Amino acid sequence: MTEPASGASPSEKRASRARAEELVMQAEDRAPEARAGDRVMQAQAEDRALIARVKNRKMQAQTEDRMLQAQANDQALQTQAAIGRLVRYGLHHGLIKPADRDWALNALLDLFGFTEPGAAADTLEASDGGRVPDEAAPILAPLIDYGIAIGLVPDDTLTSRDLLDARIMGLLMPRPSETAEAFARQSEREGVEAATAAFYRLNIASNYVRMDRIRQNDYWVYESEYGGIEITVNLSKPEKDPREIARIRSLPPYGYPQCLLCPSNVGYAGRPDHPARQNLRVLPLRLNGEDWFFQYSPYVYYNEHSIVICAEHVPMAITEATFRRLFDFLDQFPHYFVGSNADLPIVGGSILNHDHFQAGRHTFAMELAMTEEAYRHPDYPGIEAGIVRWPLSVIRLAGARREELEEAASALLHAWRDYADPSAGILSHTAREDGSRQPHNTITPIARRKADGRYELDLVLRNNRTSAEHPDGIFHPHRHLHHIKKENIGLIEVMGLAVLPGRLKRELGRIAAILSGRESYDQEALADPGNPLHKHAFWIEALVKAHGTALREADAERLLKEEVGRKFTEVLCCAGVFKRSEAGRAAFAAFAESAGWRRSPA
Repeated sequence: MTEPASGASPSEKRASRARAEELVMQAEDRAPEARAGDRVMQAQAEDRALIARVKNRKMQAQTEDRMLQAQANDQALQTQAAIGRLVRYGLHHGLIKPADRDWALNALLDLFGFTEPGAAADTLEASDGGRVPDEAAPILAPLIDYGIAIGLVPDDTLTSRDLLDARIMGLLMPRPSETAEAFARQSEREGVEAATAAFYRLNIASNYVRMDRIRQNDYWVYESEYGGIEITVNLSKPEKDPREIARIRSLPPYGYPQCLLCPSNVGYAGRPDHPARQNLRVLPLRLNGEDWFFQYSPYVYYNEHSIVICAEHVPMAITEATFRRLFDFLDQFPHYFVGSNADLPIVGGSILNHDHFQAGRHTFAMELAMTEEAYRHPDYPGIEAGIVRWPLSVIRLAGARREELEEAASALLHAWRDYADPSAGILSHTAREDGSRQPHNTITPIARRKADGRYELDLVLRNNRTSAEHPDGIFHPHRHLHHIKKENIGLIEVMGLAVLPGRLKRELGRIAAILSGRESYDQEALADPGNPLHKHAFWIEALVKAHGTALREADAERLLKEEVGRKFTEVLCCAGVFKRSEAGRAAFAAFAESAGWRRSPA
């Protein structure tokens, strides 16, 4: 603003100041309008930027949608192709016949929501004779992934994947009656050995027997003083993750099927706390004039590991009828052994509420063990008997006439049920609080046919009594062995095959790292109950003291296998009611003689 000239009159000066004030007021009046205009322009710029961003995001989303759609289309095509491959797999492995091809194809298309074969037609009709895998797992993987994507199961946990796996394979299976009829025809035409081999292959092909998981198990043989003890670390049954555990806890109680062994499992769709069994097939049997069923175990611990199941949901019971059933089974399946878990807690198997046997085609160390004391009984002249050189207490009976063996075995069972020898820690009964008698003595029986046609029956004497010193069982793995094995010693382990928990895989690996110096030996850390190796702390201390921490890695692993084998042999010794000492052998002989058996020349 220009000041008035110094020579200006007072009136001119007043006019000039008034003009200046007017201009200031006009500027101040225009300022809000200018600021408002600026704000409008800024808002317009921001709107244009927002619109641009929205357009960019929309274009990006459209691009992502196109990519996702392309991926979905590609996954759908891969799934269709896998469907074709699976139908070819079913034809190749005899799960379905050529006349079933279109039926199986359409069932799979319907399951996955396809209205036409698409790429399945190409893989199904592949003229290149492409290799069909021996197992279904690699074909099933993309099908299960797609099933999860389209919501056939709620999540991608192992349980959900297994439920869908069985559902898929169930669409390729023959009806149960067709399977049984095919087995009977083949058995009559080619013999039962060929028929069981074919039935076993069907169970593998249907993915009921999970060979892909079974191969994950660790296995080795420990050469003990009693023979080759087989050791398995069971990795074929993966642990459930927290999501699965939480879902199971939220489920209401179910009463169907009554248990994992009931025949009503055949075809059952499963649920988070019960496996799906659409791909399970069983064979009807008659044992002791009763209806039973034969099936294979989904997690085989030995060759052709099978389960023989009572048609009725009745509890385990070792009786005279047990021996008739075992021999009836051997007459129909002479190439298999068959045995029963004991019928009492602690010394029995994991399922006591449904009567069943286990069978298979495998030679266990106990079968190879020799008898060291021979016996005869005047009432059973055709039977050779002996005490087996084995950690557990085993009486072996052998003879050509099964009726005589059934009689002798039943008499021994009754004698053992009521036998007591307090000096050996054996009490047949104790008093319950209500005054009734609690039984403790039972038998684990194992039967087999020998090459000469004779029957052989091993009777393993068991007792499930507990004490203050051994609350888990006097004739059960003792506490200092629980870091390796604390579960019941059932039929399979009685015969010399250890089934050890999967946790040992990780734990033995870390212990090997300590012994080889790859991981520091920290006693203070191992003393912490939260440390995964805490349960092994005393064992690790002894190993380090004996072998140091500078072993070669291979030597450390070899040492641990030997040590685990030695400990499991000790576990078996714990389960023996008559110990391998001089006093124990004398006590065993006293029982045999009390049952009417007399020593004879070998």
